Amino acid sequence: MINHFCRSPLWECSKTLAAVAEGREPAQTVIRDARLVNVCTGEILPHTDIAISCGRIALVGDAKHCIGKGTEVIEANGQYIAPGFLDGHIHVESSMMGVGEYAKAVVPHGTTGIYMDPHEICNVLGLRGVQCMMEDAKRTPLKAMLTTPSCVPAVPGFEDTGSAIGPEDIAETMKWKETVGLGEMMNFPGVLSSSDQTHDEIAETLKAGKIVTGHYSMPETGKGLNAYIASGVRCCHESTRMEDALIKMRLGMYSMFREGSAWHDLHEVAKSITQHQVDTRFAVMVSDDTHPYTLKNNGHLDHIVRRAVEEGIDVVTAIQMVTINCAQCFQMDQDLGSIAPGKCADIVLIGDLKKLNVTKVLIDGKVVAENGAMTVPMEPYSYPEWAMNSMHLRDAITPDSFHIPASGDEVTARVIEVIPARVGSYERHAKLKVINGMVESDPAQDVLKTAVFERHHATGKVGFGFVKGFGIQCGAMASTVAHDAHNLLVIGTNDADMALAANTLVSCGGGMTAVQNGKVLGTVPLPIAGLMNNKPLEEMSKIVENLGKAWQQIGCQMVSPFMTMALISLACLPELRLTDRGLVDCTTFQFVPLFLSES
Repeated sequence: MINHFCRSPLWECSKTLAAVAEGREPAQTVIRDARLVNVCTGEILPHTDIAISCGRIALVGDAKHCIGKGTEVIEANGQYIAPGFLDGHIHVESSMMGVGEYAKAVVPHGTTGIYMDPHEICNVLGLRGVQCMMEDAKRTPLKAMLTTPSCVPAVPGFEDTGSAIGPEDIAETMKWKETVGLGEMMNFPGVLSSSDQTHDEIAETLKAGKIVTGHYSMPETGKGLNAYIASGVRCCHESTRMEDALIKMRLGMYSMFREGSAWHDLHEVAKSITQHQVDTRFAVMVSDDTHPYTLKNNGHLDHIVRRAVEEGIDVVTAIQMVTINCAQCFQMDQDLGSIAPGKCADIVLIGDLKKLNVTKVLIDGKVVAENGAMTVPMEPYSYPEWAMNSMHLRDAITPDSFHIPASGDEVTARVIEVIPARVGSYERHAKLKVINGMVESDPAQDVLKTAVFERHHATGKVGFGFVKGFGIQCGAMASTVAHDAHNLLVIGTNDADMALAANTLVSCGGGMTAVQNGKVLGTVPLPIAGLMNNKPLEEMSKIVENLGKAWQQIGCQMVSPFMTMALISLACLPELRLTDRGLVDCTTFQFVPLFLSES
């Protein structure tokens, strides 16, 4: 694969690099006296110099002869150096910031490249939205590699999205220089059933010589997983159990260990390494979804490496999992993922390997961040007006919009029970009273009324359900971040607060909000496609933190509850989900009635 993300292709500068290594020409930059975390061999090598020219590494070892007039010398003074960190699976939209502000947040923490799947904005605005994000990315030093959204909608026939992507679209985007692969193939039922459209999307990616990334969330690890991998899918970030991660690695699939703001899978999946004597070359660590306050307070991949060490993974192994392993997964290790001659000079300096405190970051040989802050200017970028106008509901929302009629005195309802810090859900059954012909929330059972309103084409479609697990006693929450169709999702204890929450987001162009007793307690406005804001990290972090406090005020103690809430409508995760078309059994992939008496 030709890498368009390095400052200079190797064939343009090979003679210069050879001359620098031989000492015939001076290096542009030399990092002197570092302790090299050698991810190629798993060693730490003391007293190592790095000579850099043309944005690439010319020499690793003793570089005294490479220093000449004009050479910039960076004294490492015994600090550790490692390759720049790579996030193999990330939805930038989940940071609620554009790519530019996201880059400012993660680059100072050592992240030099991301493999982004912008399927959130694609579900709302189509490939035009994806192109906006790539334009935003161009102004940053961060290497933003695109994996084209594959599942728009996530599971066809079960939801209404703002756009749709097919094999022809995939084929076209494979010609884009930013594209390195196909975004997570969530439609694993389509893969297993040999669906023409699903396999045609995979085929267009493979024909282009690029990588198919995966999403296999089922606990089945036999014939289904084998079929999924055999189709050409190279990696998967949906392992939540030790055995999931282990069998994927054993089958030659890159197993991506996820640790985001809400999805804390590392504790379990790390055991596939710490409790087994296995080669870790197929293990990669990713963030998937990370909120701004997590980025601000904990960091990015540096935080995930620290978490891996806490779980018993050796620090050098953990660094390999965010560098060379990731680069090899995407077949880009000829340029990225290691500190070796000829590679791009994407390098992090680390003061203390245990604390993993990143002190300096170089991308293509240029210092771009130091001591926690970007050191290079970035041009401004504004999203076009059409991207800021994405709330298209047919009907005005009132308290009556949330009425769920039923006959009799009591019904048995299907209920979605969310799992804190996990992506899965359970199907539960609850007996609910019918009052004046309507079924209401029952906070005593922690069962809350839920609705999903179609917001892209003003169709008037709305799906109703019930959810359990948030612990809300009084109030309502609403979000247009509702994977993956990103329709308007509302949860609450009473119709009046639910209507207020919904209309709060309609008026601000989308976002997330929490209300109680007719008062808005906290709102995160996300006017860009109802998913993002152009405010900087510090400001977004405060706004999101205030929303978190509002959730606590109405009774929820869950970590990143708005992120867990956002998955209620994702119809490719087991067991039960709600879309604008109704309740979906995600183990059999069929619609099911809300009340069991109707079955």
